[in-house]
Amino acid sequence: MRNIHVLAFTHRQLEVSQIGLLHIGMDNQQERLSNLKMNSDLEELLFLSTCNRVEFIFKTEQEVDEKFIQTFITNLYPDFLEETITLFCQNYEYYQEINAVKHLLKVASSVDSMVVGEREIITQVRKSFDSCRKFGLTGDSIRLLIRFAIESAKRIYTETNISQRAVSVVSLAYQTLENKNIPLDARVLVVGAGVTSTNMLRFLKEHGYVNFVVFNRSVEKADSLAVDVGGRGFPLSELRNYKEGFDVIITCTGAEEAVITPEIYEQLLHGDTSEKTVIDLAIPHDLDPVIPNIHVVEHISIDYLQNLSRKNIKERTKEIIYVEHIIAEAVFEFKKMAKQRAVEVAMREVPEKVKEIKATALEQVFAKELAQLDGESKETVEKIIDYLEKKYISLPMKMAKDILLNAQ
Repeated sequence: MRNIHVLAFTHRQLEVSQIGLLHIGMDNQQERLSNLKMNSDLEELLFLSTCNRVEFIFKTEQEVDEKFIQTFITNLYPDFLEETITLFCQNYEYYQEINAVKHLLKVASSVDSMVVGEREIITQVRKSFDSCRKFGLTGDSIRLLIRFAIESAKRIYTETNISQRAVSVVSLAYQTLENKNIPLDARVLVVGAGVTSTNMLRFLKEHGYVNFVVFNRSVEKADSLAVDVGGRGFPLSELRNYKEGFDVIITCTGAEEAVITPEIYEQLLHGDTSEKTVIDLAIPHDLDPVIPNIHVVEHISIDYLQNLSRKNIKERTKEIIYVEHIIAEAVFEFKKMAKQRAVEVAMREVPEKVKEIKATALEQVFAKELAQLDGESKETVEKIIDYLEKKYISLPMKMAKDILLNAQ
């Protein structure tokens, strides 16, 4: 596909925090991207932003060199300091035409992701296109490219195991509860209200769990997370006094020593002798190592989950060879589709040109001759011309298409 380019800033060259500098809030995207499109003389533009990549897919006849990229970044991010502009001008990936197509297929199929096999990227690609289309930034070329990339990604997720086996700690922790048949009304006691605990609770809520109690050093954060999941929040200092029991503990704090001591755990049990599950996502562990030795508890540590994650990532990585084969087939198919589309666009004006020639012939070139004919003869001539016009627009155009497609 001619004049299609991709400028990508990814986790391979940059820190996630650096990539975050390139993010543009939804409220500002239309104005800033529209100005970029106009000032950089772009025919089409798509902006894709995720937690570990920011990419620009655009169509232009300009030469995309170092000067172009520097101007591109400066126009879109006028508040960047010179050193920041230099950082991004020195750390990017650039693809054009068929290599751009192949790159986007890899992005949509998650082969290029930080976590191989995470299907969220296909939704992110679709939403990015929908937004840019709504802003009037995209056109026919990017529309066809994104549609093809999404269709190919769906095929990859269906025909391979690239997205099988969970790899995120949150997903693996949930699978552990699911495998143990922990009921949805289980009493979930949460220690810590940081990012990991927040993600874990939201995940559990999405899957039907409803009974949450949150303890945190900052009671404001405990309350905020508790409200978010429909639970109750308490200060961490009240943990030892909690007497309503629990079935599952999820803990993740930044404490340097065990937060759940044997004494506190004993008080939390409040005489309950049934088996409990503790998902300990902290480093170092929040659960005192003595506790599993004196109580019936399954201690699922972050070490265990990370080890399982590494194994699953290896299994997903094995699928890349099959994914690459599908991508190669898809690139070949896209080349054929792009050729046909280019021919269709090139020949789009032929029918109108034929009609113009017909009108000129009847109204100017042969106007005198036609005027001398009687009504029946004139009608016959017009029928012949109409017949030739239809045949010329259909059969010769089909032949021309075949010739052009085979010649390219």
